[in-house]
Amino acid sequence: MTNRVALVTGAARGIGAAVAVRLAEEGHDVAVLDLDAGACADTVNAVKAKGRNALAVGADVSDEASVTEAIAKVAEGLGAPLILVNNAGVLRDNLLFKMDLSDWRTVMDVHLGGAFLMSRGAQRFMTEAGWGRIINMSSTSALGNRGQANYSAAKAGLQGFTKTLAIELGRYGVTVNAVAPGFVVTAMTHATAERMGVPFDQFENAVVKQIPVGRAGQPEDIANAVAFFADERSSFVSGQVLYVAGGPTN
Repeated sequence: MTNRVALVTGAARGIGAAVAVRLAEEGHDVAVLDLDAGACADTVNAVKAKGRNALAVGADVSDEASVTEAIAKVAEGLGAPLILVNNAGVLRDNLLFKMDLSDWRTVMDVHLGGAFLMSRGAQRFMTEAGWGRIINMSSTSALGNRGQANYSAAKAGLQGFTKTLAIELGRYGVTVNAVAPGFVVTAMTHATAERMGVPFDQFENAVVKQIPVGRAGQPEDIANAVAFFADERSSFVSGQVLYVAGGPTN
Protein backbone atom coordinates (compact mmCIF):
# COMPACT_ATOMS: atom_id res chain seq x y z
CA MET A 1 0.00 0.00 0.00
CA THR A 2 1.36 3.39 -1.01
CA ASN A 3 1.06 6.01 1.72
CA ARG A 4 -0.98 8.99 0.56
CA VAL A 5 -2.72 12.01 2.04
CA ALA A 6 -6.44 11.67 2.70
CA LEU A 7 -8.82 14.56 3.34
CA VAL A 8 -12.02 13.72 5.19
CA THR A 9 -14.74 16.34 5.64
CA GLY A 10 -17.10 16.30 8.60
CA ALA A 11 -14.49 14.27 10.46
CA ALA A 12 -14.76 15.63 13.99
CA ARG A 13 -17.11 12.84 15.02
CA GLY A 14 -19.30 9.97 13.87
CA ILE A 15 -18.77 8.41 10.47
CA GLY A 16 -16.18 10.98 9.43
CA ALA A 17 -14.03 10.31 12.47
CA ALA A 18 -14.26 6.55 11.93
CA VAL A 19 -13.25 7.00 8.29
CA ALA A 20 -10.25 9.12 9.24
CA VAL A 21 -9.01 6.50 11.70
CA ARG A 22 -9.62 3.65 9.25
CA LEU A 23 -7.62 5.40 6.53
CA ALA A 24 -4.81 5.96 9.04
CA GLU A 25 -4.85 2.22 9.69
CA GLU A 26 -4.40 1.77 5.95
CA GLY A 27 -1.21 3.83 6.19
CA HIS A 28 -2.42 7.25 5.07
CA ASP A 29 -1.83 10.65 6.63
CA VAL A 30 -5.16 12.36 7.23
CA ALA A 31 -6.44 15.92 7.09
CA VAL A 32 -9.39 16.12 9.49
CA LEU A 33 -11.76 18.83 8.32
CA ASP A 34 -14.79 20.22 10.13
CA LEU A 35 -16.37 23.60 10.79
CA ASP A 36 -14.29 24.06 13.95
CA ALA A 37 -10.69 22.87 13.88
CA GLY A 38 -10.74 22.62 17.67
CA ALA A 39 -13.51 20.03 17.51
CA CYS A 40 -11.20 17.78 15.45
CA ALA A 41 -8.76 17.17 18.32
CA ASP A 42 -10.03 13.73 19.28
CA THR A 43 -9.93 12.49 15.70
CA VAL A 44 -6.47 13.95 15.14
CA ASN A 45 -5.20 12.20 18.25
CA ALA A 46 -6.78 8.92 17.15
CA VAL A 47 -5.07 9.18 13.75
CA LYS A 48 -1.72 9.93 15.38
CA ALA A 49 -2.21 6.94 17.68
CA LYS A 50 -2.16 4.81 14.52
CA GLY A 51 1.29 6.19 13.71
CA ARG A 52 0.21 8.57 10.96
CA ASN A 53 0.40 12.35 10.59
CA ALA A 54 -2.78 14.34 11.05
CA LEU A 55 -3.85 17.93 10.51
CA ALA A 56 -6.97 19.63 11.88
CA VAL A 57 -8.58 22.03 9.42
CA GLY A 58 -11.49 24.34 10.10
CA ALA A 59 -13.61 25.12 7.06
CA ASP A 60 -17.15 25.61 5.82
CA VAL A 61 -17.45 23.27 2.84
CA SER A 62 -20.32 25.33 1.42
CA ASP A 63 -18.12 28.42 1.13
CA GLU A 64 -15.83 28.65 -1.90
CA ALA A 65 -13.15 30.81 -0.29
CA SER A 66 -13.09 28.64 2.82
CA VAL A 67 -12.66 25.47 0.74
CA THR A 68 -9.88 26.99 -1.35
CA GLU A 69 -8.01 28.02 1.79
CA ALA A 70 -8.52 24.64 3.45
CA ILE A 71 -7.22 22.62 0.51
CA ALA A 72 -4.16 24.86 0.25
CA LYS A 73 -3.52 24.36 3.96
CA VAL A 74 -3.70 20.57 3.55
CA ALA A 75 -1.36 20.59 0.56
CA GLU A 76 1.16 22.70 2.45
CA GLY A 77 0.87 20.94 5.80
CA LEU A 78 0.60 17.28 4.77
CA GLY A 79 1.01 17.08 1.01
CA ALA A 80 -1.23 16.80 -2.04
CA PRO A 81 -4.63 15.35 -1.06
CA LEU A 82 -5.08 12.32 -3.31
CA ILE A 83 -7.93 10.73 -1.35
CA LEU A 84 -11.01 12.84 -0.70
CA VAL A 85 -13.98 11.70 1.36
CA ASN A 86 -16.94 14.07 1.09
CA ASN A 87 -18.70 13.24 4.32
CA ALA A 88 -19.73 16.63 5.74
CA GLY A 89 -23.46 16.93 6.21
CA VAL A 90 -26.29 18.53 8.15
CA LEU A 91 -29.94 17.77 8.82
CA ARG A 92 -32.84 20.20 8.51
CA ASP A 93 -35.67 17.67 8.55
CA ASN A 94 -39.31 18.62 8.14
CA LEU A 95 -42.37 17.77 6.10
CA LEU A 96 -42.52 19.61 2.80
CA PHE A 97 -45.26 22.07 3.78
CA LYS A 98 -43.28 23.03 6.90
CA MET A 99 -39.86 23.23 5.29
CA ASP A 100 -38.30 26.69 5.01
CA LEU A 101 -36.38 27.65 1.89
CA SER A 102 -33.35 28.28 4.09
CA ASP A 103 -33.52 24.67 5.35
CA TRP A 104 -33.64 23.42 1.78
CA ARG A 105 -30.73 25.59 0.70
CA THR A 106 -28.57 24.79 3.73
CA VAL A 107 -28.78 21.05 3.13
CA MET A 108 -28.15 21.42 -0.59
CA ASP A 109 -25.25 23.81 -0.06
CA VAL A 110 -23.48 21.57 2.45
CA HIS A 111 -24.05 18.15 0.89
CA LEU A 112 -24.05 18.91 -2.83
CA GLY A 113 -22.30 22.26 -2.91
CA GLY A 114 -19.66 21.05 -0.48
CA ALA A 115 -18.93 17.91 -2.47
CA PHE A 116 -18.67 20.01 -5.64
CA LEU A 117 -16.31 22.58 -4.15
CA MET A 118 -14.10 20.02 -2.40
CA SER A 119 -13.92 17.74 -5.44
CA ARG A 120 -13.19 20.59 -7.82
CA GLY A 121 -10.40 21.81 -5.56
CA ALA A 122 -8.81 18.41 -4.92
CA GLN A 123 -9.04 16.96 -8.41
CA ARG A 124 -6.20 19.17 -9.62
CA PHE A 125 -3.75 17.35 -7.37
CA MET A 126 -5.15 13.99 -8.40
CA THR A 127 -5.02 14.56 -12.14
CA GLU A 128 -1.48 15.93 -11.86
CA ALA A 129 -0.45 12.80 -9.94
CA GLY A 130 -2.28 10.47 -12.31
CA TRP A 131 -3.98 8.85 -9.31
CA GLY A 132 -6.86 9.79 -7.06
CA ARG A 133 -9.85 8.60 -5.09
CA ILE A 134 -13.03 10.56 -4.42
CA ILE A 135 -15.61 8.91 -2.16
CA ASN A 136 -18.94 10.66 -1.66
CA MET A 137 -21.23 9.89 1.25
CA SER A 138 -24.75 9.26 0.02
CA SER A 139 -27.50 7.52 2.02
CA THR A 140 -30.39 5.10 1.73
CA SER A 141 -32.46 8.27 2.11
CA ALA A 142 -31.62 8.89 -1.54
CA LEU A 143 -34.39 6.38 -2.23
CA GLY A 144 -36.88 8.60 -0.39
CA ASN A 145 -37.60 9.21 3.27
CA ARG A 146 -40.53 10.99 4.90
CA GLY A 147 -39.61 14.37 6.34
CA GLN A 148 -36.34 14.56 4.42
CA ALA A 149 -37.17 16.06 1.02
CA ASN A 150 -34.04 18.21 1.15
CA TYR A 151 -31.70 15.52 2.50
CA SER A 152 -33.06 12.81 0.17
CA ALA A 153 -32.73 15.06 -2.87
CA ALA A 154 -29.17 16.00 -1.90
CA LYS A 155 -28.12 12.39 -1.33
CA ALA A 156 -29.69 11.31 -4.63
CA GLY A 157 -27.92 14.19 -6.32
CA LEU A 158 -24.61 12.98 -4.93
CA GLN A 159 -25.11 9.70 -6.74
CA GLY A 160 -25.50 11.45 -10.09
CA PHE A 161 -22.53 13.67 -9.23
CA THR A 162 -20.48 10.57 -8.45
CA LYS A 163 -21.24 8.87 -11.75
CA THR A 164 -20.52 12.00 -13.75
CA LEU A 165 -17.16 12.62 -12.08
CA ALA A 166 -16.26 8.97 -12.66
CA ILE A 167 -16.79 9.52 -16.38
CA GLU A 168 -14.85 12.80 -16.46
CA LEU A 169 -11.89 11.85 -14.26
CA GLY A 170 -11.35 8.18 -15.06
CA ARG A 171 -8.88 8.88 -17.86
CA TYR A 172 -6.62 10.60 -15.31
CA GLY A 173 -6.41 7.63 -12.98
CA VAL A 174 -9.05 8.98 -10.62
CA THR A 175 -11.93 6.80 -9.44
CA VAL A 176 -15.10 8.23 -7.94
CA ASN A 177 -17.55 6.17 -5.92
CA ALA A 178 -20.25 6.65 -3.32
CA VAL A 179 -21.10 4.89 -0.07
CA ALA A 180 -24.76 4.96 0.97
CA PRO A 181 -25.20 4.09 4.65
CA GLY A 182 -28.41 2.76 6.05
CA PHE A 183 -29.23 3.20 9.73
CA VAL A 184 -26.02 3.99 11.61
CA VAL A 185 -25.78 4.95 15.27
CA THR A 186 -24.49 8.54 15.19
CA ALA A 187 -25.36 11.96 16.56
CA MET A 188 -27.43 12.50 13.41
CA THR A 189 -29.66 9.49 13.99
CA HIS A 190 -30.06 10.55 17.62
CA ALA A 191 -31.23 13.92 16.27
CA THR A 192 -33.74 12.19 14.00
CA ALA A 193 -35.22 10.29 16.95
CA GLU A 194 -35.40 13.52 18.90
CA ARG A 195 -37.19 15.24 16.02
CA MET A 196 -39.73 12.43 16.00
CA GLY A 197 -40.18 12.66 19.77
CA VAL A 198 -39.11 9.04 20.28
CA PRO A 199 -36.51 7.75 22.79
CA PHE A 200 -33.45 6.63 20.85
CA ASP A 201 -33.49 3.07 22.19
CA GLN A 202 -37.07 2.67 21.04
CA PHE A 203 -36.27 4.25 17.69
CA GLU A 204 -33.26 1.98 17.16
CA ASN A 205 -35.14 -1.18 18.12
CA ALA A 206 -37.93 -0.40 15.65
CA VAL A 207 -35.47 0.19 12.82
CA VAL A 208 -33.34 -2.88 13.59
CA LYS A 209 -36.42 -5.10 13.23
CA GLN A 210 -36.40 -4.17 9.54
CA ILE A 211 -32.68 -4.85 8.98
CA PRO A 212 -31.96 -8.40 7.75
CA VAL A 213 -28.66 -8.75 9.63
CA GLY A 214 -30.45 -7.84 12.85
CA ARG A 215 -28.35 -4.96 14.11
CA ALA A 216 -27.77 -1.27 13.64
CA GLY A 217 -24.81 -0.05 11.65
CA GLN A 218 -21.76 1.44 13.33
CA PRO A 219 -19.51 4.18 11.92
CA GLU A 220 -16.76 1.57 11.49
CA ASP A 221 -18.99 -0.38 9.07
CA ILE A 222 -19.09 2.62 6.77
CA ALA A 223 -15.39 3.30 7.24
CA ASN A 224 -14.58 -0.20 6.00
CA ALA A 225 -16.47 0.43 2.78
CA VAL A 226 -14.69 3.76 2.27
CA ALA A 227 -11.34 2.02 2.81
CA PHE A 228 -12.14 -0.37 -0.03
CA PHE A 229 -12.85 2.46 -2.47
CA ALA A 230 -9.69 4.28 -1.35
CA ASP A 231 -7.53 1.22 -1.90
CA GLU A 232 -5.16 0.60 -4.79
CA ARG A 233 -6.97 -2.68 -5.46
CA SER A 234 -10.28 -0.97 -6.30
CA SER A 235 -8.83 0.76 -9.37
CA PHE A 236 -11.30 -0.93 -11.75
CA VAL A 237 -14.33 0.10 -9.69
CA SER A 238 -15.67 3.57 -10.43
CA GLY A 239 -19.02 5.34 -10.62
CA GLN A 240 -20.58 2.88 -8.20
CA VAL A 241 -22.91 3.35 -5.24
CA LEU A 242 -22.42 0.84 -2.43
CA TYR A 243 -25.33 0.58 -0.02
CA VAL A 244 -24.05 -0.38 3.43
CA ALA A 245 -27.35 -1.08 5.11
CA GLY A 246 -27.39 -4.60 6.50
CA GLY A 247 -29.53 -5.92 3.68
CA PRO A 248 -30.83 -5.29 0.15
CA THR A 249 -32.26 -1.91 -0.80
CA ASN A 250 -34.87 -0.99 -3.39
